[in-house]
Amino acid sequence: MHKKIMAAAGGGDRLTALPEEILLYILSMLPNSRQVVRTSVLSSQWQFLWKSVSASLDFNSEDYRKPYKKKYILDYAASVNRELHYWRSCEKIKSFRVFPYSYQDFIAHDVDLWVHFALNIGKVEEFTLKFCYFDSLDFAYKIPEFAYTNTVLRNLVLGFCRLRPSGNVKWSNLVSLSIGDAGMTEGVMEKILSGCPNLECLELDKVVGIRRLEISSVKLRKLIVTIYETESAADDDQDYCVEIHAPHIRHLELSGLCYDKIHFQLRNVASLATAVLSLNVYFSDLEENLEKECRYLQELLHHVANVKNLELGPWCIECLSILEFKGWPVPPSSWKFLKLNAALEQYDYPGICSFLSSSSGLETLVIDWCHPKPRKLLSMYTNEDERRRRFETHSFNCSLPHLKFFKFINFYGKPSEKKFVHPLIKCLCKNATLLKKSVIACNFRRRDVFWNYVVRRS
Repeated sequence: MHKKIMAAAGGGDRLTALPEEILLYILSMLPNSRQVVRTSVLSSQWQFLWKSVSASLDFNSEDYRKPYKKKYILDYAASVNRELHYWRSCEKIKSFRVFPYSYQDFIAHDVDLWVHFALNIGKVEEFTLKFCYFDSLDFAYKIPEFAYTNTVLRNLVLGFCRLRPSGNVKWSNLVSLSIGDAGMTEGVMEKILSGCPNLECLELDKVVGIRRLEISSVKLRKLIVTIYETESAADDDQDYCVEIHAPHIRHLELSGLCYDKIHFQLRNVASLATAVLSLNVYFSDLEENLEKECRYLQELLHHVANVKNLELGPWCIECLSILEFKGWPVPPSSWKFLKLNAALEQYDYPGICSFLSSSSGLETLVIDWCHPKPRKLLSMYTNEDERRRRFETHSFNCSLPHLKFFKFINFYGKPSEKKFVHPLIKCLCKNATLLKKSVIACNFRRRDVFWNYVVRRS
């Protein structure tokens, strides 16, 4: 396209004579903003045209990710500053994304300039400031006070930044907010939420310091929380529980690495329609606390029993096997869509079938094999003879009268291992009387095989 534009400008053909709004649309289709600026050399007519094109600025630090040296950090800051000098006259900058490798005090003034450019000069709708590496949250970049008042921002992503507003937060048009690798008090979180009346999506990625997350806004419908605890924090005698009170949330994702002293508690999520549970829970004393892990999963499943869409990670599926082995009943549920993310073993199938038995309204089932299980809890809890006897005596009967679609994807292993999936597939085909379509996609070692297995029932 670049060559075509040059030919049009040089030859004075009909492309050059097009109305300005069409030319601006053509320029907006170029892959990046730098190519848009380069069109200014084509002719006098194109010299200032680029300034009216909505720009997206993205400053990646890949070229500066070398063993820590002050020089590399300063070089990156200088490169961003040079670019921003040329973009000051641009009429519209839609997004500005900057990813410094590391924050140090000697670039504090530079980062302040970037924030000022984004919020006051460029008046961007989407702003990302995310440091890629840090030593301690105590030395994170502190967001300046002027940044807490903005009526243009719609999407804001902050990584390894300290939020300490002394006054009120006024982000009146903010729709999406993501905060990562930060320490925050509940008072600051309350200020932020009260200052974002139109917020629809909130993501907290490894944000520490919040024990109670209360969301009363009827507009905020999506919440993503990643919890994380270091082993040193796990040695602390005090439990760390994150309570979530969000009666209007429709979509909830919980993930992260948890030890026995830190976990989620769902207090009020009555409006949930979609839940994603991707936690990895590690309790310190396996023999004494394995049943505690399973009860914790039962508690989470109780709070999401009425959702329409449910997605479970490997830890959840491992606990399901133990729940089935212990004979603990799975409460009835309302979900229509279920996705299981785990590389399954044949001894997992009784637990899955038991879980499916409580899902009589299920319409779509997806099993994604590409997520390895961190531990083999069932093998720690039982011996091989017990597991084999349980597997061989299991009837593999579960009533799925409404199941219409089944997908088994990303299976990877030796061709001989495909026999492990047969009991589950036979169970589904036997008990899903309305099954219209099932897809099985396999990638065997030493050869690529895609097996598209379709079952149609009228």
